[in-house]
Amino acid sequence: MSTPPAAPSSRTPWKAVIGGSVGNLVEWFDWFVYASFATYFAGAFFPKGDATAQLLNTAGIFAVGFFMRPVGGWLLGRYADRRGRKAALTLTVTLMSASALLIAVAPTYDQVGYAGAAVLLVARLLQGLSVGGEYAASATYLTEASNPGRRGFVASFQYVSMTMGQLCGLGLQILLQHTMSDDALHSWGWRIPFLVGTVGAAVVFWLRRNLLETEAYEAAEGTGEGRDTEGHERGTIRQLLQHRREFALVMALTMGGTVAYYTYTTYLTKYLSNTAGMSKSDASLVSFCALFLFMLLQPLAGALSDRVGRRPLLISFGVGSMLGTVPIMSTLSDTSSFGGALLLSLAALVIITGYTSINAVVKAELFPTHVRALGVALPYALANALFGGTAEYVALWFKNAGAESGFYWYVSGCAAVSLVVYATMRETRDAALTPDRPVEAAPEVSPKTPV
Repeated sequence: MSTPPAAPSSRTPWKAVIGGSVGNLVEWFDWFVYASFATYFAGAFFPKGDATAQLLNTAGIFAVGFFMRPVGGWLLGRYADRRGRKAALTLTVTLMSASALLIAVAPTYDQVGYAGAAVLLVARLLQGLSVGGEYAASATYLTEASNPGRRGFVASFQYVSMTMGQLCGLGLQILLQHTMSDDALHSWGWRIPFLVGTVGAAVVFWLRRNLLETEAYEAAEGTGEGRDTEGHERGTIRQLLQHRREFALVMALTMGGTVAYYTYTTYLTKYLSNTAGMSKSDASLVSFCALFLFMLLQPLAGALSDRVGRRPLLISFGVGSMLGTVPIMSTLSDTSSFGGALLLSLAALVIITGYTSINAVVKAELFPTHVRALGVALPYALANALFGGTAEYVALWFKNAGAESGFYWYVSGCAAVSLVVYATMRETRDAALTPDRPVEAAPEVSPKTPV
């Protein structure tokens, strides 16, 4: 078993958590607001017609943003490994601010025809570029800035902030639904959250400029000519390809988790209103309450992984999602009561916590410092482009084809594939985040293993 590195200096841990999390919150507020307000602006950018067809068009643009994430993962992951985690975090939030502003001022179909949809597409491409780098920069920063025995707990705040960003979006949606008429929301009210996101990103830009770089990165910084202290090239595809197994592992373990996550978060509100027949306001409130409780679970599960290891939590998610998706989604489709929908949604999110609370730290623990951000970013972004970004589109396609239950089995199948990976992968909890050599991890977790 490898010897854990010295604990990071106390100069950074909680400042890192707060700075990284608040920035991540705004990033994901802007990202998720598109999904949560799509039912209101879908008709603004496409010809009037069937509501499901309009949602398919906006979901298609939503999915296109995911296909930009691998590009962002490559460019910004490389940037984070060569220029630093702090620099990458500052750049990602700048890009997100610009994209939110574009959507806020985009002209409608009635004004300029499909040119408005083109502006929407460009904004989503910018968002995809930004989020493609944000996930890795944030995961790497939080992991490197935490003490070895608390990495799971600290890194879990990435999904706390992601969920809080979505809660802020849903909360704003609920507020607008109760203070504005439905016509006003469809006409211009949907632009408000994107303006809020633009201002929030500007504030976070200042906050992130005052963050300190992680000591793990500084220790490996080397000559400043693209190589670390051991002579490794930093943030290059050539170096990443020396870790092919870890690359494939990140893609495979992400597959089931990202499909399930986007099913029960971004798609849930639409599913409850479009399939279960709940009002938009009730569907939003169900999502808000379930996500709030889900957010509180993340640090608890992250801390648990610091004691028992990462694999038990991942396996619990894989089994629960594989066996539970079909009955939960089938029952939700016939549930119109608030309480019933909330309990079922929360049950699904409890299962998903086994993945969300620790997936960031697991990926960061798989790679050495000189290629860690790129190693987390690129395979994760590819998996999201193929599975997470298309989840909503696939769900709506099945519904439009009159075979909605097929989507439930699709989610279960993705979870089954990832479960095989969780059951066979090595434990990463005791991995040493050393800058000079690949990560080594304890093959098995023993009750006597120090945490």
